[in-house]
Amino acid sequence: MKKTVKGKVYDTENMKAVMKKTCGYFGDEAGYEEVLFEAEDGATFLYGKGGSASPYPKEKLTTMSAKKAEAWKSENA
Repeated sequence: MKKTVKGKVYDTENMKAVMKKTCGYFGDEAGYEEVLFEAEDGATFLYGKGGSASPYPKEKLTTMSAKKAEAWKSENA
């Protein structure tokens, strides 16, 4: 997925996946996956996708500050 936010391009194909969280199982309508990505310049974002009854019925990319990214990693370790 590629998205431009405030002139910066965030791209799941060209950024490094730092950590992944999976909830549910394949085919679970409430299941979803979150992946934290980091760019070479330190920019971070959370990518989410899931079933129709999940928090991510459509792919979603959310930018995060370094502080929020660290908190997300701690909460999901």
